[in-house]
Amino acid sequence: MNAELLTDIKNALGITGEYQNNTLSVYVNEVIAFLVDAGVAETHITSGLVARGVADLWNYGSGDGKFSQYFVQRAAQLSLKK
Repeated sequence: MNAELLTDIKNALGITGEYQNNTLSVYVNEVIAFLVDAGVAETHITSGLVARGVADLWNYGSGDGKFSQYFVQRAAQLSLKK
């Protein structure tokens, strides 16, 4: 993961500073791995979609710990994209 992607994710989620960088990096890598394993070409993975997935995982404290319906539907769409 590059620093520009992390910055984009933080901007999308309204996170400032560097305190959460390590945690966010773990989530970003997990979301990207999920998308790649689902068959999404890396060229179709956008910072907006990764931010949505990170936001879903970030809210694990609520007891859900799962991706939103939007994220899963979008991942499915992109996995079929040529």
